[in-house]
Amino acid sequence: MLVLMHDYMVPPDDVSGHDLMTVQWKTEHDVLVTLREMGHEVHPLGVGDDLSVVRRTVEEWKPDIVFNMMEAFHELGTFDHNVVSYLELLRVPYTGCNPRGLMLSRDKALSKTILHYHRIPVPEFTVVRMGRKVRRPKRLKFPLIVKSLTQEGSTGISQASVVDDDHKLAERVRFIHESIRTDAIVERYIDGRELYVGIIGNQRLTVFPVWELHFTKRGDEVHRIATERVKWSTKYQSKYGITTLEAQLPDEGAARRIQHLCKRVYRALDLSGYARIDLRMDEAGKAYVIEANPNPQLGYGEDLAESAELAGLSYEQLLQRILLTGLQWRPERLG
Repeated sequence: MLVLMHDYMVPPDDVSGHDLMTVQWKTEHDVLVTLREMGHEVHPLGVGDDLSVVRRTVEEWKPDIVFNMMEAFHELGTFDHNVVSYLELLRVPYTGCNPRGLMLSRDKALSKTILHYHRIPVPEFTVVRMGRKVRRPKRLKFPLIVKSLTQEGSTGISQASVVDDDHKLAERVRFIHESIRTDAIVERYIDGRELYVGIIGNQRLTVFPVWELHFTKRGDEVHRIATERVKWSTKYQSKYGITTLEAQLPDEGAARRIQHLCKRVYRALDLSGYARIDLRMDEAGKAYVIEANPNPQLGYGEDLAESAELAGLSYEQLLQRILLTGLQWRPERLG
C-alpha cells in the first residue's frame, strides 16, 4: 500500500536518538511501523506542493489502497478534500473521509448550520469575516469563545479565547484575523465537560466509548478547554496533569444517548472512514456538539486508539478496520 503524508513528516529510516513520544512525525511512524509488523507491504510517500508525484507513484506502484495521512495542501487545511478528490479521480481506494465530508466538517459554521437543521444541539454562533468588525447579535450572551472558522488542531485557541465582554471579544476576533489569517467564529461558551467520541465506518458504524478531557492539576478559575498547548505540548500536559480517559457518566443510558447523537452527526455531515466528534456537556447534563473531526489523530496512545482499545480493538485491529473501511467505500455513491 501507499502511505501518503506531508514531505516534512516522513520518519527517518534510522530513528535512534529520537524521543518517539514527542517527535512531530510520531503518528506517521506509529502507522508505518505497525502496518509493516502486520505484514503489509508499505511504501511511504512524502508530498509537497506537487500532486504529480502521487500520480506517478500510483501508476508505477499500483497500490491496492492509499493510506491517507495528508491534512492539508499548500499548507492550507481547507485544501485537504482536494487531495482526496484527486485520489478518486485516479480511481484508487483510500482510507479516511470522503471529499464531501471533509468539506462540510471543515467549515465550523456550515457544519453547525447543517446539524441545527437536523435538530442536533449546537451552541448559538455568529461568524465575523476577515476585515469586518464584530457586531454581536443580542441573542449571543456572554461568556463566548472565539475560534478560527476553518483551522483544526486547536490552532489559535488559548485561555484568552473565552471572553466576557465586547472589548475582549473584539480583541480576540482581531487576533484570529491578524494572526491566524482566517474568518472567526464566535459561539456561546458551554461551561462544563469536554467529551470526545470516536466512530469508524461508512454506512454501518462502530461507535467507541465516550472519552473525556481531564485537568487534574488546574484550578477552577481555568477554563477547561482543549487549547493549543493542552493538545500539543507534552510538557504542559505533564505539568498540569492533563489527560484523557473514559468519561464517567451518570448511567449507561447517558453514554448511549451521546453515542447515538454522534452517529447522527456522522451521517448528517456525510462522513466516512473514521472521525472523532467533540462535545461539551453542561452542568445540567445536556450535550452540545462542538465540531466533527474526520481523520483525527491516529497515533498509538491517542484518544481514538485508546477508546478503540477499550472497545476491544487493538491498535493493529484498528488500522486493519480503517483499511477495510477504505476498501469498501464507493465514491460513485456521491454521484
